[in-house]
Amino acid sequence: MQQEPPRISLVSPEAPIATPTHGGRAKCLQRLVRLELPVPRTVALSFACVRDVAHGRPPDTAQILAAFPEDALLCVRPSSEDPDWGGPGAILNIGMNAARRAALAETLGQEAATRLYLRFVQAYALHVARLDPDVFEAFEDDGPEALQQALDAYEDEAEEPFPQDRAVQLAAVLRSMARAWDGTSARLLRQARGAPADAGLGLVVQEMAFGLGQGECGSGVLQLVSSETGVPRITGRYLRQSQGREALDHADAALFLERDMRGPSLEERAPEAFAELVGYARLMREKLREEMQVEFTLEDGRLYILDGVRVSRTPRAALRIAVALAEDGIIPREEALMRIEPGALSELLHRQVAPGTRRNRLARGVAASPGAASGRVVFSAEAAQAAAARGEAAVLVRRETSPSDIRGMHAAVAVLTERGGMTSHAAVIGRGLGLPCVVGASELRFHTRKKTLVAPDGRTLREGDIITVDGTTGDVLAGAPAMVEAALDDAFQTFLAWADELRDIGVRANADTPADAQTARNFEAQGIGLCRTEHMFFEADRLTPMREMIFADTPEDRRAALERLLPMQRSDFIELFRIMQGQPVCIRLFDPPLHEFLPTDRAGMRELADALDLPLSDVTRRVEALGEYNPMLGMRGVRLGIAVPEIYDMQARAIFEATVEASREGAPVVPEIMIPLVSARREVELVKTRIDAVAAAVMTEKNARLDYRLGVMVETPRACLRADEIAQHAAFLSFGTNDLTQMTYGLSRDDAGRFMSAYVTQGVFAEDPFHVLDTDGVGELLQIAAERGRAGRPDIVLSICGEHGGNAESIAFCRQAGFDYVSCSPFRVPVARLAAAQLAIADKMT
Repeated sequence: MQQEPPRISLVSPEAPIATPTHGGRAKCLQRLVRLELPVPRTVALSFACVRDVAHGRPPDTAQILAAFPEDALLCVRPSSEDPDWGGPGAILNIGMNAARRAALAETLGQEAATRLYLRFVQAYALHVARLDPDVFEAFEDDGPEALQQALDAYEDEAEEPFPQDRAVQLAAVLRSMARAWDGTSARLLRQARGAPADAGLGLVVQEMAFGLGQGECGSGVLQLVSSETGVPRITGRYLRQSQGREALDHADAALFLERDMRGPSLEERAPEAFAELVGYARLMREKLREEMQVEFTLEDGRLYILDGVRVSRTPRAALRIAVALAEDGIIPREEALMRIEPGALSELLHRQVAPGTRRNRLARGVAASPGAASGRVVFSAEAAQAAAARGEAAVLVRRETSPSDIRGMHAAVAVLTERGGMTSHAAVIGRGLGLPCVVGASELRFHTRKKTLVAPDGRTLREGDIITVDGTTGDVLAGAPAMVEAALDDAFQTFLAWADELRDIGVRANADTPADAQTARNFEAQGIGLCRTEHMFFEADRLTPMREMIFADTPEDRRAALERLLPMQRSDFIELFRIMQGQPVCIRLFDPPLHEFLPTDRAGMRELADALDLPLSDVTRRVEALGEYNPMLGMRGVRLGIAVPEIYDMQARAIFEATVEASREGAPVVPEIMIPLVSARREVELVKTRIDAVAAAVMTEKNARLDYRLGVMVETPRACLRADEIAQHAAFLSFGTNDLTQMTYGLSRDDAGRFMSAYVTQGVFAEDPFHVLDTDGVGELLQIAAERGRAGRPDIVLSICGEHGGNAESIAFCRQAGFDYVSCSPFRVPVARLAAAQLAIADKMT
């Protein structure tokens, strides 16, 4: 049976102190003692001891005080398991009373002794006795008169004299701090920070190093790197005649640490102590294997190390720190990789609102695509394009976006929608473009016809007003706050190169345009896992022939219209192949229903009638005829390819002609052609027959050999269940988890955002299934499909290409299921590369 550690322990090299029983601060102080740093004598109280104190069982103050000289002043600091969980503030100068003031006046001086006593009376009154702050916070000075006023006020408010016994003071401080941690509000606050409800608190009682008195006295903090960037640089502050962390609270009066042209420094006033301090900080970095902020005090020129705290850091700084520690041989590369959360990389890839900037929040929605951007509000794709032409930044505001908004999204700096969730059109395209996007911002009232937005507090925004969309947090802000730029420096590249050496699953990118492909290449994706060709048809010069094809009555007329699109598609594919030279490119054949290419309003239909030279009534009837009750489950994907085969014929020809052309310039191209929305083997057979025929025709015409791989995008539950049959005619199965989740749940991915937070809060779903792969329901379908697919064709290649491909939990599932690669938005490729590496490292550690 494991013995419970002592409840009260002197912090010594051999003491049985551990983070899970005494907290991180107590353990860090023990490590500093082991390094023989000048740490004042310290006693640690265990979680169990503090819990008893909170429940009314007094601490053994005699045992604690026995570790210190009779006249020593003490301070008490919290020691939680994780410093991010917070805790009560430190209480300094315990033991200060009238007698100690008189004694210290002889050594430190009357002024310093009086200040010590006054500060303790104030702290004790506010944080221990819980007296009125207004009475104790405002004194004109810190001299003898102020001290007497404070003592008199304490006696009036508490109805008893200020306690003079050090043991009584200490017991009250310990009880106050223990109860503060155990209170309801503190419990809720730390749970919000990720702490368990029953998280323990330890306390450390330390002998005071005064920081006040004769000679060079003061306190401060020092660290060896910038918290913002992680770049090596001595930063911090030192304040003469101060205690604790007062140097950070009085920055104007504080001194610099290193010599500085802007003012006096600690290095100039106490060069030996400064050199000693820097040496200790470097030793702590090496031995504690972390960048530490050192809290120190000078007492008549003598240096004391009071504490060491992990340097606070932005994601940018965290990555650089991890890389530097690994490059200096302090930690292994595997540990450096494990220290960075994959999601934190997203903040390095995009501009962000500067840390600490005041946020004038208008509303909050779903953080659908990371990054932040400011611009003028516009309510249409055309207005966004016009703003871009004028060189103005614009935020595209829509109830929800559709494929016809693509050009406007390209022109905008950010997108804001009233509806939608993590896999809505705006979210998916925003992530693909690296465009900050907030969707489902239903707190705002969208009046698109009036071109206004109304915030919950009544503020009205009109077209042209400046707002900021923060796709990292989901905030919509008024105005344009300060920003920090993306950081893709050498440390970032080195870090991901280490990740690539260790991961064991491929990472590709979803890329629809040459710009997307170049981004994917820059982020070192291992090819394109999904190229959605329909987005290529919304350009102005392509939309008219596309509509002519839709309105054609015969196959011959459809082929004639598509002949105009053929060279454009071929050019698109040639450029993709050139950019991704040597890497696989998986092209999904046309997927959306045709009505998405047609106008929905009267003015648009009139323009279309003029363009096609048709009566308005004919256009209206055709648009109405193409309408469907549920277009996402209607005539789209392979169904359209079978009913209107000319579309797939044209696309196959464009792919194969581009293959021949691109192969002449470099390495042979082996395109992957993917059939969307398959449910039956016969669908694959029909499409494959036509594509094989087109390939043969192109080889004959061009007098060239080419190879290609045909695969299926598995998006329906039936395709999962019949994967053994389908795999016999496919080289690969790529799971479109967006639609597969939608069909498995019977849940619209565009509308789920309206109630999903309530479902997650009440435990119906553990997470939004469009954000994190549902490994139980959808996952079981994927496993069934993988097993049956391999039974039908042992060498079948398996992957996912939905938005889950960039999610760490989903990647873990794919690895376990034996998938070959995942594919995600280009800007999520680095996230996926790190997540995959961390999973491989974790497997080796178990």
